[in-house]
Amino acid sequence: MVSPTALVLSVGLSYFLGSIPFGLVLTRAAGLGDIRQIGSGNIGATNVLRTGRKGLAAATLVLDGLKGLAAVMLTHALAPVCVPFAAAAVFLGHLYPVWLGFKGGKGVATALGVLLGVSWPVGVLAMLTWLVVAFLLRYSSLAALVAAALAPVTAWFFATPGTVLLAIFLAILVFLRHQENIGRLLNGTESRIGQKKPGSTVSA
Repeated sequence: MVSPTALVLSVGLSYFLGSIPFGLVLTRAAGLGDIRQIGSGNIGATNVLRTGRKGLAAATLVLDGLKGLAAVMLTHALAPVCVPFAAAAVFLGHLYPVWLGFKGGKGVATALGVLLGVSWPVGVLAMLTWLVVAFLLRYSSLAALVAAALAPVTAWFFATPGTVLLAIFLAILVFLRHQENIGRLLNGTESRIGQKKPGSTVSA
């Protein structure tokens, strides 16, 4: 049985972790201004890369992934039965952070971290899928969509039914957050990895 106190604490802490906008924090700390005014306006690693600072983009990617992993692992250690709720909460925290008016990132790195924590084979396969598609085609959004779509399939073979449901939940939200990217992919105007959007600027 789920303890109401444990559930509230795990969900609250996980949402808080997820809502930390590392892309925004790092770019501001580096004196690059507000990442939301650059490129696509997204706070994720792909948009941070458009500043030309590969190190900051890598740090954003890692930290966004680690917060998903940390929320799952911490909850697993303290209240294992609450893990599915914590996993959903940290992901929603990244997508809809209260500090930014519920306008957050697209959740790819955080979703990968969540999957890695819930079932490492599923997480590793999702990361490898992202890397292969991104390397071959140079589209971060397409890599994310393919990885998200395949995660429930790999979860079916390597994890529990609960993980399958979680992977489906994550995939649905990833696709919803990438609607504009899907449109640009279909009409051939999507930016490739490392390519600045027309008219994008970086504040000093």
